[in-house]
Amino acid sequence: MRTGEEIGFIGLGVMGQPMALNMARAGTPLLVWNRSSERSALLRTAGASVATSPGEVFARTRIVILMLATEEAIDTVLARGTVDFANRVAGRTIVHMGTTSAGYSRELEADIRAAGGLYVEAPVSGSRKPAEGGQLVAMLAGDTGAVEAVQSLLRPICRDIVTCGPVPNALLMKLAVNIFLITMVTGLAECVHFAERHGLDRARLTAVLDAGPMASDVSRIKVAKLVAGDFSVQAAITDVFKNNRLIAEAARQAKVASPLLDVCHALYGETEALGFGQSDMAAVIRAIEERTMAVRTT
Repeated sequence: MRTGEEIGFIGLGVMGQPMALNMARAGTPLLVWNRSSERSALLRTAGASVATSPGEVFARTRIVILMLATEEAIDTVLARGTVDFANRVAGRTIVHMGTTSAGYSRELEADIRAAGGLYVEAPVSGSRKPAEGGQLVAMLAGDTGAVEAVQSLLRPICRDIVTCGPVPNALLMKLAVNIFLITMVTGLAECVHFAERHGLDRARLTAVLDAGPMASDVSRIKVAKLVAGDFSVQAAITDVFKNNRLIAEAARQAKVASPLLDVCHALYGETEALGFGQSDMAAVIRAIEERTMAVRTT
């Protein structure tokens, strides 16, 4: 049942579409927009309204969720840097759920506040499958009242919601968590590669990993993909490489060492260069295989 005020949702990509679908199916009245209009069809079927432009979303709603991949895409839909920016954000709460640099988010908050709006950071931990199951973990930062209002909206898509204080603490928390995720999945890829090169049975390797103390939902999903050579996307190499870069830049700015992350940064860049940018992050094994081939030919 649709009840309450209409909420705007812009960005229906790999993560945004299942997130918006869960909100719509839970009865949240949504007005959605996506640059590729075909991504809106499932939302329409689920009961959401579909806008013809980003401007329509801002004109009709007071809370607008942005699940966009880049800073440039966010600036474009907000009309940032133009006379339309203030008209779009004044009197509204803008919820930024993508992953960008902390510095960008801090400056965006300042601009939105100066134009008379409120701003909430709400990046999520999880990939497409948790998004589909409403099992994401959201990290929220910003104005206390706005954060409380957004928390209730995000319940249909999140298993847990953690408040992190002022902006940009939520994005910094997301980057910190991603260090663990990225190094873990890269370690799993190297583990599978090592086992395969020694002729170990894949099913037995999977059984040991799944039963062991390091097992998790992520490890079980990624090991299965690595063993099967299934790189259908849940978190794309290009997106993980971007996140790697954001973390590396934040580490350098704070003069923090990030030795494991730096190795992963190189490997994901090599994987993208091999043509696997739109494959799942498990495809990082391809870069490891390339390094093995280089070792064998020297």
